Amino acid sequence: MRYRLDHDLHIHSGLSTCSNDPEMTPQRILEHGEKYNFRQLCLTDHFWDETVEGARRWYAAQDYPHIAQAKPLPQGEHVEFMFGCETELDSNFQLAVAPEHYDRFDFIIIPTTHMHMIRQVVKEEDFESIERRAQLWIDRFDAVLNMDLPFHKVGIAHLACEYTGFPTWENFEKAFSLIPDSEMERLFTKAAKLGVGIEINSGDMGTASRNMDLVLRPFRIAKKCGCKFYFGSDAHHPESLEKSVALFENVIDWLGLEEEDKFVIGKV
Repeated sequence: MRYRLDHDLHIHSGLSTCSNDPEMTPQRILEHGEKYNFRQLCLTDHFWDETVEGARRWYAAQDYPHIAQAKPLPQGEHVEFMFGCETELDSNFQLAVAPEHYDRFDFIIIPTTHMHMIRQVVKEEDFESIERRAQLWIDRFDAVLNMDLPFHKVGIAHLACEYTGFPTWENFEKAFSLIPDSEMERLFTKAAKLGVGIEINSGDMGTASRNMDLVLRPFRIAKKCGCKFYFGSDAHHPESLEKSVALFENVIDWLGLEEEDKFVIGKV
């Protein structure tokens, strides 16, 4: 049975500093889910735990009291609206959520490729070499998979994000091409055994349209290794919610996804 698009598990409200959109309210997000007959939504504002050192610049303000202003989330008759977060893995491979606070969230998104955040997520010397950034794609993903995490409610985001390379498409292509299939197979086999969700992000798919074979490569390998997938619009504005739906329907066909390939939060 073809994969049914019945969720969006990566959404930002106006509380995320990079959104700051007064129209991006929980109620507006719920209305979007009801319009498309979604079964689940998850609010995942950017979050750096106030008990974890290392927050810089705008992340310092995005602590739990800040993002918890969205609660209680409105619920639809047929739509479950969950409370999650998008956190970070810092330059020392430390997660920005304290273990004692995992239960604050229904879902925890970890982007391993936010390598544009120099000194917070990567060290300055890591930015100087495309080869080093390709290795970091491997090492940072591996670090998350080696953590003691509640993987039944964890998603790995932005695996085909252009931030992996320098901020040009050509350098992203070069960095991504340096990652061997064998390493992807090793990582995704481990991910499948742990039960972690693999995110298909609209930003990764939409902005990297010049070479979709390159962008889809890790997801094709992940599918072969038995990984489960969820979709995340990563929307910061209402129009992004709308645009993501048609794109995701295309991705389902491009990857040949079936219902058995779906990640379900809490399913072990």
